[in-house]
Order: sequence, then structure tokens, then C-alpha cells
Amino acid sequence: MCGRYRLSRRKQLLEEYFATDPWEDDWNPRYNVAPRQPVPVVRQDPKEPVRRLSLVRWGLIPSRAKDSSSAARMINARSETAATKPAFHDPLKFRRCIIPADGFYEWQKTGKAKQPYCFEVNEGELFAFAGIWDRWKDASGNAVETCSILTTTPNAVAATIHDRMPVILDPDGYDLWLDPGMQDARAASELLRPCDARRMRYYPVSIRINHVANDDAECAAPIELSQIQGHLF
Repeated sequence: MCGRYRLSRRKQLLEEYFATDPWEDDWNPRYNVAPRQPVPVVRQDPKEPVRRLSLVRWGLIPSRAKDSSSAARMINARSETAATKPAFHDPLKFRRCIIPADGFYEWQKTGKAKQPYCFEVNEGELFAFAGIWDRWKDASGNAVETCSILTTTPNAVAATIHDRMPVILDPDGYDLWLDPGMQDARAASELLRPCDARRMRYYPVSIRINHVANDDAECAAPIELSQIQGHLF
């Protein structure tokens, strides 16, 4: 799964890298992005050939949901079954997005504790998770847009720590993934493959990442094994 990630670039770099229209919202570097927080997503405008950045809440609430309780458990969607699940089928078919990041975290159990690790692509470059989004209305009629990150089987790097990993899209697949005219959910699923392990690395980080209130560069800084033992024991 993917339960925390990092996006430490400012909005000007996001606009440039993902070739989007200027973004009205601001974005300060984040090192500990957590579920149910507003996160940037890139979507293709369905009426004109432009990409747009916007903030949506991480944790999918299906449009037909009676309440928002599903958000906490729908931060991820399994790519292998998303096309057949009622909550994910329509978003996979009609409402795909890419979710910018430059790192993500996974935890490995070490004795009675869990040690966090940061995973990067090519030493920390920007990349994009494959995402889906939906729009739900609360009892007052207020619209809430939410998203979920698709996951897949791990590559050789991720498998050392976890049995799942987020789908990191190949940049060559951005256009097809975002294309509103491509409404074949199974065809979209063909893009949901594990990232090439040769492009990835990982390293241990401080358990400061465990606490959502901690959100600074130290959360993503590499630590030595001796430091890990000191923190855990």
C-alpha cells in the first residue's frame, strides 16, 4: 500500500514538469503527506486539450456513498481488481488523474517496532502515481473531491520491504492515462505495472515520519542503521 508520501517541489516546478496551466493554489514543500489531507492532482480538461492542477482530498469517497466514512480505508485501490469493484470502476473508466510525488514511505517490521523507509525514483526526481478521483456531495449539497492511489505488485526494490507498491506511471503513459476519451477500464489497467526497479532506490528514515505533525526535510533524510537501532530499542 501507500500511506504516506513526499512532494517537496513548489508549484512552479509542478506546472513545468507536468505541462499544466498556471495553478491558482499555492503548494509548499511537504515531506509527510498523509491520508485525508488536500493533495495536488493533475487532470485533463474534458473540453479542451489542457492539463490542470488542483487540490483534492486523499481518501476516495464514491459519488454514491451515503457518508464520508469510506475515505479512511480508500486511500489505495488495487489495480488488479479496480475495474471490477463498484467504488472504483467508474473512476477508473471516467475519472483518472496523476498524483505528483518525489518519494513515498513504507514500513518494515523490526521486532516489535516498524522501521520506515523512503523510496525514490532516480535519486529523488519528480514522478506521478496513477490515481483515480470522484466527486461526492455531503448532506448540505457541498461537493467534495477525493482521490485514491492505485497499487500493484512490488518490483524487486519494493519487495524487500512490502508486498505492495504504488503504481508509478511511465511519463510516456501520462497522456493516455489522462485522456478523457479513453474509457476502457481494462485498457487503462494495462498501464498499471510495477516501476522498473533499476530506476528506484530506498533508504531508512527517522521514525519522526510516524507522526503526521512532523513535516520537514528531516522526515525524509537518510539515517544510519545504528541510528535506527537507537530509536527502536
